[in-house]
Amino acid sequence: MNVLKGDLIQLALTGRFDIVIHGCNCFCTMGAGIAKMIRENFPEAYQADLNTRMGDKKKLGTYSLAHIKRNGNNFTVINAYTQYDFSGFGQLVDYGAIQKIFAHIKTDFTHQRIGYPKIGAGLAKGNWEVISNIINEELQGEAHTLVDFVR
Repeated sequence: MNVLKGDLIQLALTGRFDIVIHGCNCFCTMGAGIAKMIRENFPEAYQADLNTRMGDKKKLGTYSLAHIKRNGNNFTVINAYTQYDFSGFGQLVDYGAIQKIFAHIKTDFTHQRIGYPKIGAGLAKGNWEVISNIINEELQGEAHTLVDFVR
């Protein structure tokens, strides 16, 4: 895992990544954190989320996607369904869902430049050490970068 300090959205807009992954709940809200910023900057990604079934627990471990064209750059935003709900006590992120998603990413987007935030470790209250180990295992051999948010 490469680590880069910066703004994932701005880096995507400059052509740094082919694939941008962020975590979502299963209720089509994208109302907080990086998901809200994705929604505001890439409405196509929000529309892809809205095209899924709201509240469907079967979405866990899957993703929806949108192909984005901005500033002469093309990239894909992955709405990764890593948590069922968006509020509540305790851990919301589902580690099994993260494992399944990144296994799919490895198969579906091999040899592409992948960027992501600390998926599941912020508002979803997951343990980043556990999550990063899952990501590293599933994306072994791929060019993938954690973008640690800095304004």
